[in-house]
Amino acid sequence: MMNSLIAGSILKNLTPGNIGKVGLSDLDDGASISIGDHEIVISTDSYIVTPLFFPGGDIGKLAACGTINDISMMGARPLALTLAIIMEEGFETSELERIIHSLDEVCKNTGISVITGDTKVMEKGKLDKIVINTTGIGIVEHGQVINDANLSPGDKIIVSGTIGDHGISLLSFREGFGFETTLCSDVAPLWGMVKKALDVGGITAMRDPTRGGIAATLNDWARKSRTGIIILEENIPLRPEVIAASRMLGIDPNTVANEGKAVIGVKRDKAQEVLDVLHNTREGKNARIIGEVIDKYNGKVILDTIVGGKRIMEPPVGDPVPRVC
Repeated sequence: MMNSLIAGSILKNLTPGNIGKVGLSDLDDGASISIGDHEIVISTDSYIVTPLFFPGGDIGKLAACGTINDISMMGARPLALTLAIIMEEGFETSELERIIHSLDEVCKNTGISVITGDTKVMEKGKLDKIVINTTGIGIVEHGQVINDANLSPGDKIIVSGTIGDHGISLLSFREGFGFETTLCSDVAPLWGMVKKALDVGGITAMRDPTRGGIAATLNDWARKSRTGIIILEENIPLRPEVIAASRMLGIDPNTVANEGKAVIGVKRDKAQEVLDVLHNTREGKNARIIGEVIDKYNGKVILDTIVGGKRIMEPPVGDPVPRVC
């Protein structure tokens, strides 16, 4: 539904112009600007999560990680963030400072800084507490930008860890559902893990599967690269709490947002080496190969189910867990 809105009301009224390898018309998570021997990668995102503070993070950590990860998924080293804040009149300054501190901690741990920003206040009742926008800037050698259309038959598909943690944890916390163990958001900056995978080589595509989950990511890749993708359902890593909540609520965890995971396309001969490197990182210790790219079913994602049949993994129509990013 969001894709239809963007295509039907936004893109048709803009004049896209590529000044780097990746531009607006590519509809990736960012774009690039060619400057000499390098490409400057830029990505922007706005965050409207509720509640503002949740198990495993808050809107500040989310805003920093989300944009850092978008830059990282294009193969670029994050350099800096911009920070724009719109808040409701009367918003508690103690909460604001807590949010900013959380964002800054992520930046410091990633080795980047906030370099500019903007702050606005709206009248009481005109806004739901706070909205944050961050724009990320990164750098990569010319020709090394990774985008969504590079998959080829034979490439393996890796997911860096359990999926659905972020969306299900926020939903359960927000709505008061309880589980035997505490489920936390997976929100985390991924550049350190991604850099190790890039050093191995063979990476053809990367995406942090946020809105729409891995179903949206994989369908985008299949459509853009004009290939098919087959996924082994039994290989998709899921926490027991996510499985239980998804069944109870009738939610497909493949469509739920993640904020600390990566889906990676990699050449067959490099797949095991990349997987081994991921396993040696905190963020990628539960990584698995979940499928591969094939030369049929172009534009489709096929799920090889646990019960032995096959079905199409459809792109999500709407967001099953709204306002989690």
